Amino acid sequence: QVQLVESGGGLVQAGGSLRLSCAASGSPFSNYLMGWFRQAPGKEREFVTAISKSGSNTSYTDSVKGRFTISRDNARNTVYLQMNSLKPEDTAVYLCGASPLAFTTSPRWYRYWGQGTQVTVSS
Repeated sequence: QVQLVESGGGLVQAGGSLRLSCAASGSPFSNYLMGWFRQAPGKEREFVTAISKSGSNTSYTDSVKGRFTISRDNARNTVYLQMNSLKPEDTAVYLCGASPLAFTTSPRWYRYWGQGTQVTVSS
């Protein structure tokens, strides 16, 4: 069992930056692939980025490549999402998920989820 708590969301102007954090507790953090997803009103949950258990492998959806960076600190049981050059279309609830698989971008394979943090980008 893993409990996840996101923080760091807020309101920012286009072009600005935010850093999201997701703190984990429960089962050993390093046993889980960690991912960030986002969900806008009326839309399905969308993959944003993921990082492997050791942190050596990452993947990003095309729309955030070069702007977002995922990282993890296994000693602190925390995964981060640095978001730069934010755009209004990045507005959504951002959720972190934990998966026991080696690597996947599909939300159906993430077993544990946080409650989400709202990111709003104004134009």
